[in-house]
Amino acid sequence: MRTDGATAEPTGRGDVLVVDHLVRRFGDLTAVDGVSFRIAAGETYGLLGPNGAGKTTIISMVAGLIAPDEGTVTVAGEQMGRTAVAPKRHIGLVPQDLAVYPELTARENLVLFGRLQGMTGPQLTARVAEVTELIGLTGRAKDPTKEYSGGMKRRLNIGIGLLHRPTLLILDEPTVGVDPQSRNQILESVERLSVEGMAVLYTTHYMEEAERLCDRIGIIDSGVLQAEGTRDELVRLTGAVDHIRLSGTGDTHAAAEALRALPSVSQVDVDRRELRLTVGDAPSAVAQVVTRATDAGMSLADVEITRPDLESVFLHLTGKALRD
Repeated sequence: MRTDGATAEPTGRGDVLVVDHLVRRFGDLTAVDGVSFRIAAGETYGLLGPNGAGKTTIISMVAGLIAPDEGTVTVAGEQMGRTAVAPKRHIGLVPQDLAVYPELTARENLVLFGRLQGMTGPQLTARVAEVTELIGLTGRAKDPTKEYSGGMKRRLNIGIGLLHRPTLLILDEPTVGVDPQSRNQILESVERLSVEGMAVLYTTHYMEEAERLCDRIGIIDSGVLQAEGTRDELVRLTGAVDHIRLSGTGDTHAAAEALRALPSVSQVDVDRRELRLTVGDAPSAVAQVVTRATDAGMSLADVEITRPDLESVFLHLTGKALRD
């Protein structure tokens, strides 16, 4: 786990994407400042940060849409550049702005973009059917996309990026402005992609999406990669701990004494019919905690686990809430 934007170290994992010390300036504004990270095959890497943090600028450089002022991008062993063709063939880009033709049906959109990728004949027909099913639009594939909801258009946008089976799929805030049902369908689709071996770069300002989807997360603010790692690695940076709250009747004081003897419990506070425990890892400790409290004479009515989240990590690293 790194906590700065230093040069990405070799990992030997067969990385699909290597971003090395990217810098991008717009006049006097440094939008991206020394960002480095890597993504392996089958891994979903999340860039988590507020609007204006630099996420879209990073994606634009990764996809070769704009050139960095400093640093390099390598995709599947090929160095990216504005005029480079080889690395771009490995990328499926799903931008924030919808890239669909409203007068065309979903199938017609997919066929059009498939042909732009050099796909023809039975290969294209089969792939369009596969992608249409993956994004959940088979029943509406013959309807003009102007009749689609915002969520359906977003799913079609993702399908277009998937058509040519990219090695690296880039998703830039794909759930912005969609209804909860469509959002969940999008997230389910993304979850399946890394299982199939695709590397995924996912940007979001929604903490819960990063926690659900991403194997590793880079927290970015003001163009700087503040820290990266798994969810648990990032949470440990804050020094925060888990809590278990037990409420019920019976001998709470005897239960408290019994629980204090557990190695996983560092503190127990008693408040009449409630015990509040401080523990290192609540999910692994809760079964033993419940058993010990019950054996000590406490009849439990409720058990609640509280864990620190990425919101607290962002606040710890930047001094502000994620959505400030």
